Amino acid sequence: MTQIGFYHLMRLPLEQALPKLLDKALAAGFRAVVLAGSPERVEALNDRLWTYEPESWLPHGSARDGEPEMQPIWLTHSDENPNGATILVMCDGASSEKVGAYQRGLDLFDGNDPDAVEKARERWKRWKSEGHQLVYYQQGESGGWVEKSRT
Repeated sequence: MTQIGFYHLMRLPLEQALPKLLDKALAAGFRAVVLAGSPERVEALNDRLWTYEPESWLPHGSARDGEPEMQPIWLTHSDENPNGATILVMCDGASSEKVGAYQRGLDLFDGNDPDAVEKARERWKRWKSEGHQLVYYQQGESGGWVEKSRT
């Protein structure tokens, strides 16, 4: 089964937290798919990954860029894995029916939005009932991640 980490965004918004998590995934040798809630969000994140820090560079692309097999990070709003990723990052409440095909899943949700929190709880219950290993992380004061629960 897949290990799915729930990342409860409290201090930093997705646009700041996502690049840091993707940077760590690439440094560990993983390829990633980022599943966003809409085509517009995909392109906003695509732009953000080019500019999030002046000294950083995250190789990535989306349908606009093409050649998914060449992209270590693929941004999409469709439940697909065209770059052979082993990590699935879900944001904006997006959810995959294929999460079990990945080594790891990351579910990033806005902890300041009660609706987003409730929907994350529903995904937790569903994936727990499917037998996935679940880990819950909450952002600490400095924006780092603190593990709060594991099943």
